[in-house]
Amino acid sequence: MSTPDYVVVGGGSAGCVLAARLSEDPAVSVLLLEAGASEAGWLKMRMPLAWRDTFMEPALSWGFKSEPQAHADGRVIPVPRGKVLGGTGSVNGMMYSRGVPADYDDWARGGLPGWSYADVLPYFKRAESNWRGANDWHGATGPLTVARHQPDRYFYPALIAAARELGFAELEDFHGAQIEGFSTPDFTVHRGERASTVARYLRPVMQRANLKVITGAQAARLLVSGGRVRGVDCVIDGAAQCFKCAREVLLAAGAISTPQLLLLSGIGAPRQLEAHGVPVVHPLPGVGCNLQDHQSLGVMFRARDPVSFDAQLRADRLAWSLLRWLLFRSGPVAGLPVAAQGFVRTAEGLDRPDLQMLVSPVSMAARPWFPLWRAGAGHVLSIACVLAHPASRGQVTLRSADPRDPPRVQLGLLEASADRAAFRRFVRFVRQYFATPAARALVASELLPGSALSSDAEIDAYVRRNVGTAMHPTSTCAMGVDADAVVDGQLKVHGLEGLRIVDASVMPIIIGGNTNAPVIMIAEKAADLIRGRPALEAGT
Repeated sequence: MSTPDYVVVGGGSAGCVLAARLSEDPAVSVLLLEAGASEAGWLKMRMPLAWRDTFMEPALSWGFKSEPQAHADGRVIPVPRGKVLGGTGSVNGMMYSRGVPADYDDWARGGLPGWSYADVLPYFKRAESNWRGANDWHGATGPLTVARHQPDRYFYPALIAAARELGFAELEDFHGAQIEGFSTPDFTVHRGERASTVARYLRPVMQRANLKVITGAQAARLLVSGGRVRGVDCVIDGAAQCFKCAREVLLAAGAISTPQLLLLSGIGAPRQLEAHGVPVVHPLPGVGCNLQDHQSLGVMFRARDPVSFDAQLRADRLAWSLLRWLLFRSGPVAGLPVAAQGFVRTAEGLDRPDLQMLVSPVSMAARPWFPLWRAGAGHVLSIACVLAHPASRGQVTLRSADPRDPPRVQLGLLEASADRAAFRRFVRFVRQYFATPAARALVASELLPGSALSSDAEIDAYVRRNVGTAMHPTSTCAMGVDADAVVDGQLKVHGLEGLRIVDASVMPIIIGGNTNAPVIMIAEKAADLIRGRPALEAGT
């Protein structure tokens, strides 16, 4: 494969989909370049319960961190991104969520025909094999397994009863006719194992003669001449290597690394490039701008009864659960301890949910324990309050012209006053929720922030000390038609030939839910755009 037709840079959720879909055509050749190593040797990566261990594993991460956050007490926030075949989809929490239809309709209304919810729904359906079977909202024959999360018998009924007391419905599907309410989330798990795109799309077709995958290949810069991108320079085992392509380079390195690579290649705002001695190849001021992430805050209650998931983490019980998973791919290790999820509006006048609320019967600091060895984290309920539509914006910029240096990531946490106001509402909503008779029966006391903190100033201080992100960075190479847009509705980089971007960075506005499923949808749609196929029609 001396000169492949397509070079895909980044073997994450989008890159694996692209490589698999494009190589379906035996007349074209596809080269996939991934900076990380193969995922094949990591057994715990396949184990759903071990996701937090894999997510924070240094060998599987780029190790990115934010700049000090001015509105979050100057704290430096981790920005973990997967550096392994499968990308962040190989190490994430596996939650399947699309956001709400209005999110995509906003994209279309912003000058991007073909990206409304009616337009993208067929690609969500083509991607998935949903446990519900085929219906108006879901597919049943796609590569990506979307599995049911079985509700527990203790926490779930009380949490749903509490939601009903506040006027919220119990949903059968967060992606059906109604999207506001409470239920259990779906997860991308296949027969007790993580269902990443490397496992479900790429591995089954790796034997194709027209597909080549190279790991350990870190992209250094794009090769641009005559207004066209013609390949990519990489570093493999410390040695430089150049890969040229006959048709297109497809950037799928993610919302942090994709803009970094563009900037290293001289594609971006001239002032920023010149500051680092990078020759300006193609001025494009929006590269790296418009960074959006779901800001997230934890609230915690002490459980009334000793029945939380912490009991399952006692070393002897955990050992048995691990053996059960190894033999049968079942049991606690084959799932995640999430009791319920809600998408709700916490203020009047909103046209869609602003809060994604996750209730987990376990501390986020929980770990294996045993008497006389190490104490458990205790029986608690942890509530993640995720801001679905942040107003704050950040930016990805260069630290230096050296590809080995990580970029500067300015998250902009709490920069917008609207976001600070939202978290005050969230804390008070969670307190109202757990003050209902049904939920109050589950908890003994509020641990964090603590019931003594009640004023706006006290809640704001708690938020500043504790806010983080849901680790869903997007929008740094946004689709659009204005001067700051980086790609058009065909995902082609404005003003350059032979280059498209296919990852979370192209979202013009972040969607109000987890981002992995939308990234897979974008890649599915991109495969048709690249191949010149007609778009899937509604109802497909």
